[in-house]
Amino acid sequence: MRNRTPAVAGMFYPKEKSQLEQLIEDCTFHKFGAGKFTTHKKVYGAVCPHAGYVYSGPVATHSFSAISGQDFELAVILGPNHWGIGCSIATMKDAVWETPLGGVEVDSDAADEINGYSKIIEIDYFSHTKDHSIEVQVPMLQEFYKKPFKILPIILNDQDYEYSLEVGSAIAKLARKRKIMIVGSSDFTHYEQNDFAHKQDMALIEPILQMDVEGFYHTLQERRVTACGYGAIASTMVACKKMGAEKGELLKYATSGDVSGDKSSVVGYASIIFT
Repeated sequence: MRNRTPAVAGMFYPKEKSQLEQLIEDCTFHKFGAGKFTTHKKVYGAVCPHAGYVYSGPVATHSFSAISGQDFELAVILGPNHWGIGCSIATMKDAVWETPLGGVEVDSDAADEINGYSKIIEIDYFSHTKDHSIEVQVPMLQEFYKKPFKILPIILNDQDYEYSLEVGSAIAKLARKRKIMIVGSSDFTHYEQNDFAHKQDMALIEPILQMDVEGFYHTLQERRVTACGYGAIASTMVACKKMGAEKGELLKYATSGDVSGDKSSVVGYASIIFT
């Protein structure tokens, strides 16, 4: 069993347990945070941002608050591969993801199973070693979801439409035998003026709420929206729809500029759940 050690602890979030727990609490009760929000609806999956907690954490708490009341044993976390290393699409097995809050085991049986459903989802530890997109979701899950769970990380170099359909379908097959929760990790518009980012992102969020994958890719390309984890979002939509979700719900949207006050060059963040 290998330990996947944190790549961005001390940068994207604190590396000390007590400081991390305090920051997540601060994010929860921030003016853009979820507060004591919970939902009794069936939630199949969520879209969550993955920037530094001081910027995207308050928005992220909305999805994790919604997830906290659900019943699952496996969190399938999808994210873009910012480093471009390793395989086109990769999961991993025989590993524990370490965070300042403790270790979370990777579900090796689920990794083998999903690789059997789709050979484009390769098993490769190296692909996961540097990136933050999946890593930053794990402490949030640990803090909000108090039942035992394992994770299945899936990191995406190739995020094209056809691959998203296949990855999403494979996850839905996995859900036939397991209680799962899907987390699609993505930020939205990058490094644009605040008002423009809001317009771009709201246009892209519309087909997500309708669970319209074709429309999502059309808007993404037509408007050139710089959402980094578009394949993670699309795969999450595909899987959730096949599992029975009927719609997406936007819980919170804000930009780094809304949070920090510097609105000249911002990144967009959204918490969306599929119900």
